[in-house]
Amino acid sequence: MPEVFISVDVETAGPAPCVYPLLSLGACLVHDPRHTFYAELQPATREADPVALAISGLSLDRLAAEGLAPAEAMARFASWVEGVTPPGGRPVFVAFNASFDWMFVADYFRRFGVPNPFGHGALDIKALYMGVTGEPWERTSFAAVAGRLSLHAELPHHALQDALIQAEVFRRLLAVLPNPSRDPYEERMR
Repeated sequence: MPEVFISVDVETAGPAPCVYPLLSLGACLVHDPRHTFYAELQPATREADPVALAISGLSLDRLAAEGLAPAEAMARFASWVEGVTPPGGRPVFVAFNASFDWMFVADYFRRFGVPNPFGHGALDIKALYMGVTGEPWERTSFAAVAGRLSLHAELPHHALQDALIQAEVFRRLLAVLPNPSRDPYEERMR
């Protein structure tokens, strides 16, 4: 089953989906970033951490008036994922600090009754970076990882722009992976 890597990023009103709403969702195909998805959502609650809102620059009032209803946004996202995934393919959710982004996306798919096309897992770029480089967790900030991969970019905290930048980081990381046709574990076990 061919894997289709999809870079996903979210902007939220706080750190936990059980309390704070998902405000925007951006995604792109890792290997063909011309294929993108972006949606701004009506807040499911009015709970907000002022720091989170300042980081994203999003307004709960504007999103309440102009955003998509969460169920519609998630249905559109699922449809987009299905549309960019070839028959027999498997979409793989990829993010920088995937645990944060995935928990909001998975929660919203479940909460608003839309089947999650990614299933119950995500690929975390930071964890992959640790495995490839042997660097400790403390050296996995976005700036450190991007710099080590010769990418001089900052995340603007816009879900689509961040997804596009993450996709570039992931592509560069994949380029330095050991040869996948040779399994080093199997070689050690011989």
